[in-house]
Amino acid sequence: MAARPSDRLLPGLPYPMGATVDGLGVNFAVFSANATRIDLCLFDSSGRKELARLPLPECTDEVWHGYLPGAEAGDVYAFRAHGPYEPGNGHRFNPHKLLLDPYAKRLSGPVRWADSLFGYRLHHARADLSMDRRDSASAMAKAVVCDNSFNWGKDRLLAHPWSGTVIYEAHVRGVSMQRDGLQANHCGTFRALCEPRFIDHLLKLGITTLELLPVQAFLQDRFLLERKLGNYWGYSTLAYFAPEPAYLSTRLLAEMRIAVARLHAAGIEVILDVVYNHTCEGNQLGPTLSWRGLDNASYYRLVPGDERHYIDETGCGNTLNLSHPRVLQMVMDSLRYWVEHFHIDGFRFDLGVTLGREGTGFDPGSGFFDAIRQDPVLNRVKLISEPWDLGPGGYQLGNHPPGFGEWNDRYRDTVRRFWRGDSGQLGELAARVSGSADLFDRRRRKVWSSINFVAAHDGFTLNDVVSYAHKHNEANREDNRDGNDDNGSANWSEDGAVEGPTDDPVINQTRGRVQRAILATLLLSRGTPMLLGGDEFGRTQQGNNNAYCQDNPLSWFDWQAAGQPQARQLSAFVARLTALRRTSASLNAHDFPHGTELAPGIRDLDWFTASGTPMTPENWSDGEHRTFALRYATRLPGTDGAATTLVLELIFFNGTTAQIECQAPPGASAWQVMLESAAPEAQPYAAPDGSVKLEAHSVTLLQTHLVESPAS
Repeated sequence: MAARPSDRLLPGLPYPMGATVDGLGVNFAVFSANATRIDLCLFDSSGRKELARLPLPECTDEVWHGYLPGAEAGDVYAFRAHGPYEPGNGHRFNPHKLLLDPYAKRLSGPVRWADSLFGYRLHHARADLSMDRRDSASAMAKAVVCDNSFNWGKDRLLAHPWSGTVIYEAHVRGVSMQRDGLQANHCGTFRALCEPRFIDHLLKLGITTLELLPVQAFLQDRFLLERKLGNYWGYSTLAYFAPEPAYLSTRLLAEMRIAVARLHAAGIEVILDVVYNHTCEGNQLGPTLSWRGLDNASYYRLVPGDERHYIDETGCGNTLNLSHPRVLQMVMDSLRYWVEHFHIDGFRFDLGVTLGREGTGFDPGSGFFDAIRQDPVLNRVKLISEPWDLGPGGYQLGNHPPGFGEWNDRYRDTVRRFWRGDSGQLGELAARVSGSADLFDRRRRKVWSSINFVAAHDGFTLNDVVSYAHKHNEANREDNRDGNDDNGSANWSEDGAVEGPTDDPVINQTRGRVQRAILATLLLSRGTPMLLGGDEFGRTQQGNNNAYCQDNPLSWFDWQAAGQPQARQLSAFVARLTALRRTSASLNAHDFPHGTELAPGIRDLDWFTASGTPMTPENWSDGEHRTFALRYATRLPGTDGAATTLVLELIFFNGTTAQIECQAPPGASAWQVMLESAAPEAQPYAAPDGSVKLEAHSVTLLQTHLVESPAS
């Protein structure tokens, strides 16, 4: 469609929002409660030349809309908004600034940083109270009208049960940038994400669910580009409905859909890490790219009585105002769009506490949580919250509503500290590995609500947890001031001086043992395990625990290293752990254990010393006690009056530096040693009386079956 300046818009409809093609034309609808006029700007296919500027002719219930006959998929467009420029009253309308449609489905190009992107005059004495009248169109990304048709065939959401879910957190770009055998333009894209070798790798590991760092289009922050760095993680959203253009080798949306379909065909779910707590526009000194220029006072939470400034509970300069129905609608529409049009299986909500904030603070009954829990599309996908933000009362682990899993950082910290050898960790570790009932056992929530992890994108990799005592973030060019100082890590050298790789065989042996003990703890704990991508083969970030700006080999998967014998052995160990988890009666249970007696002297959860005697209050309070066992008991019912079976699984933890003789508690025999983390390649063997030797820094799993008399 070659629009002419004389073209006129018909009234159109206020719904659906965004640009909707119907075969005869395109309907445009955009929300603004405070604008006095909204212009639709049409561009040539390159996005460089503005062809027409047409005022949207109607505004219904604060939604501006118009219909352009003859327009079609592939047309390039954006908006300009007229209204008061009164920052002190929360209004920042500036028609000189081209604005991206909040419902943009595909972007025509990147944002090219220029001073004209700011609604005010940079370096002006009045700062953002001044007004910049330069046109930003040449620097601004535009939207492309999209036709969402795609032949999904028989593809559906996989809906793996939570009890059998194993999550793998990864980055679209990072997993394939150093993968050999790929076309150069396929590296770092969705095209490579569904590459058979990567899918086979996930399947061998026993992964059920791939969780991707943000794939919604995001902004490359100017301050990072000036440092010759980049926004690698992507937590700076520019468009909530559009995939990041850099992840599409073809620039076609079908590429992402094909990747999801192929992962689904292999039985792997896809979860997206999404950022609805803030946008890339930052605080009052940030650029005007979309929401700020369309209706700043509606889209953002502003300081009452000082509407020039933003409430910042995210640490990113602004906070989306989900208390506003149209903003909440945008978020809900976006989530449904990814499920319905890309078959996404679930979401991990960055800074999820922010999404649950109302005027009085965090509320598990907030509009967002209520809306998503009743939504017929969204309440059937996997929902995971990062249960904290930077605002008042920002730590809400365990306080989310039913239906949500939560990242359990107390699990991460406790496991790291226990295996580092910290004192006083026993009681806390017992609570974490048994499902964190103290945090989640309320409102009929299930044990899967605890998303257990020992490493994630934010922080040390597992390899670095056992190789570095301190962070090493110099590559971020912030003088190593960024990132967390408390990592629960150790480098395991005698004097603590050996940071990172070493040729010392004793240090490397200890690091390997601790690494395997941590992995065994993770995958033998109740709750939903999440593995950081690359931890299965010892990926390192060279001690950088905040690699958000490192789009380079520091963050990318080193597949050559993954093919080395030691790395392959570690991957095989992870695969063995997930296989044991799949067949474990106790680890596949939905409900929290409550110490219910299932047979004389046998409860669904019990705790023992290394000698097989019940743990006493004195044992629990002994800060230096580092060896103990938990025993799960699960009854498997018989059929047609057959005998029932009581499955006992005994897990020994030896957090000391010495080998220890251990004994299973009385009441059962015919024990099988299913796994020893200190001997990762050892096959199962019989230990009839339950007597075993625990190596230093190790986890050992025993199992037996007790056949009970048939019910009378």
